[in-house]
Amino acid sequence: MRETWRWFGEFDEISLDKIAQTGAQGIVSSLHDIAYGKVWPRHAIAARRNEIEAQGFTWDVVESLPIHEDIKRGVGDLDGLFENYRQSLVNLAAEGINTICYNFMPVLDWTRTDLEAPVKRGGTCLRFSAPLMAAFEIHLIGREQARNHYSAAAVKAGDEWYQNATEEDHNQLLHAIMSGLPGAFDRYDISGLQTAIAAYAGMTHADIRNNLARFLKEVIPTASKLGINMCIHPDDPPMDILGLPRIVSNKEDIAWILNAVDDPANGLTLCSGSLGAGKDNDVVDIAKSFAGRIHFAHLRNVSRDPDGSFEESAHLEGDVDLVAVTSALIALERARGINLPFRADHGHSILFDMDQPYQPGYTLIGRLRSLAELRGVIKAIS
Repeated sequence: MRETWRWFGEFDEISLDKIAQTGAQGIVSSLHDIAYGKVWPRHAIAARRNEIEAQGFTWDVVESLPIHEDIKRGVGDLDGLFENYRQSLVNLAAEGINTICYNFMPVLDWTRTDLEAPVKRGGTCLRFSAPLMAAFEIHLIGREQARNHYSAAAVKAGDEWYQNATEEDHNQLLHAIMSGLPGAFDRYDISGLQTAIAAYAGMTHADIRNNLARFLKEVIPTASKLGINMCIHPDDPPMDILGLPRIVSNKEDIAWILNAVDDPANGLTLCSGSLGAGKDNDVVDIAKSFAGRIHFAHLRNVSRDPDGSFEESAHLEGDVDLVAVTSALIALERARGINLPFRADHGHSILFDMDQPYQPGYTLIGRLRSLAELRGVIKAIS
């Protein structure tokens, strides 16, 4: 398996020369300064690739080439947006980059309610609290119907939190929920988030699926012709939030997507943490079932709570059998004769990480620990 490391370019406090010391071979990056829906110019792609190669790396995976919200909603100048996306693929292929990770989550990317949850023996991790998310939806953005979405225990705990929370508590919760990605994407205040959610009013899972299918039919033929593998990332968390339909949350969703355009270029990013947060998801079975269409992997672990909460555990702890998942990925590598790129996804904030303004989850020492553990697992299995 090919070790890669996510790097946010000009938005990253961790330099490429420091990443080189981790032993990672490739870089996962994006052009985060380009607004969603715009063409990625070839000269900008080349500049980023040259920057990466100058430090002895290859640019192995684009994460992400974002999809404009209008495509997810199925409104606006879709022909223009599809053409821009296809042209970006052409430009990426011309620079030798052929693996694209993307997602189809409405409004928000990965979502957590706490960016600094304490970890036993020191350090912090990212956490999704069902009570805090329920409180946010019910009390801060006024979605009373969210009481029917979360467990009774989570709603009760969320009500109690809100009764005692300060304005600063509200602001910290909003900040955590808005912290999914850096760069040129929309960060909302409460009013802006309410407006963004309202734009999806009345849309069903079937509607979002149809819009994804249209995107795939518009883009995958070009990707296939160019030799590019598109690999969709699962929802994180793998469930509806904010009343927005999420359609990449389980095995059935993935099968539907891969069958919508049955082409090897229409593939999956196997994210063990995102899928592992769903109590009914068997990540090992998913890895084996879609072995022919997995083009990239995010390896991390989670510990789930009965109320739907979860937190990011150490990689070899938690509720996902990451050794078995890794074994399944190595088996698919051998069967297909490929060197599958993966990255240690997220990491605890430990040691001097805690004093640095890193992107949430994208620490240096924490991810280095995770990569070292995974490197040992891969070596042992191999």
